[in-house]
Amino acid sequence: MTLATLTEVLATAAQRKQAVGAFNVFSIEHAEALVAGAEQAGTDVVLQVSQNAVRYHGALRPIGLATLAIAEAAAVRAVVHLDHATERDLVDQAVELGFTSVMFDASALPYQKNVAETAAVVAQCRARGISVEAELGEVGGKDGVHAPGARTRPEEAVSFVAETGVDALAVAVGSSHAMTERTAKLDLDLIAELAAAVPVPLVLHGSSGVADDEIVRAVAAGMTKINIATHLNAVFTDRVRAVLGDNPAMVDSRKYLGPARDAMAAEVARLLTLLAS
Repeated sequence: MTLATLTEVLATAAQRKQAVGAFNVFSIEHAEALVAGAEQAGTDVVLQVSQNAVRYHGALRPIGLATLAIAEAAAVRAVVHLDHATERDLVDQAVELGFTSVMFDASALPYQKNVAETAAVVAQCRARGISVEAELGEVGGKDGVHAPGARTRPEEAVSFVAETGVDALAVAVGSSHAMTERTAKLDLDLIAELAAAVPVPLVLHGSSGVADDEIVRAVAAGMTKINIATHLNAVFTDRVRAVLGDNPAMVDSRKYLGPARDAMAAEVARLLTLLAS
């Protein structure tokens, strides 16, 4: 179909009382798997390139252009999103490459500085038709705002959205990044309170640590964008281990990366179907 902005796909999901799946891209195989899974499910998808992934590749341009090319050829609407960018230069690069959405994360800064920096990014991106997601909460490193005990205050969230003009807001409601066990318990009452008060879609980061039934409850309570990365990496890596374990003499990387890509696509399709249920 076509590249879409985050605002467009979130509006559709919100109208249907569903959620959009947002998944991280670390390699071309990841991007291909995400689009294949979305096509199997027949749903929109968000392909996220994080600042950490950019560091891994050494630059945004190679992985960014590859992801854009894969998304542009998709049979469903796909958003290409810069995730957890703390550096304005990286936002500039994403804008120039043609990303349709960015998440600017100034949540480690004092509140007023966060507002000022985020508002500047919103103004820059809005002039180019690009959506902006931001994050609000008490941060102590990446595991701060979404550590199980962290919470976003509704009154502060309302003020933040009004002052910055962001299109989506990541909030702290009990999830945590990089969890490998799906045991997180979300504050569903807070999600409902935030959804009723905040005029833009809410984003759940750290959803790899949240079980399926809890994700469904979070969507019902008001979450519209669900970020999942670690869980899909585990699916991908487990398949690589299994193939190499069965074939210790294998040296052609296509023969183990291909099955891993297929396994990841199947899990993406399952998750997207869950979010659309």
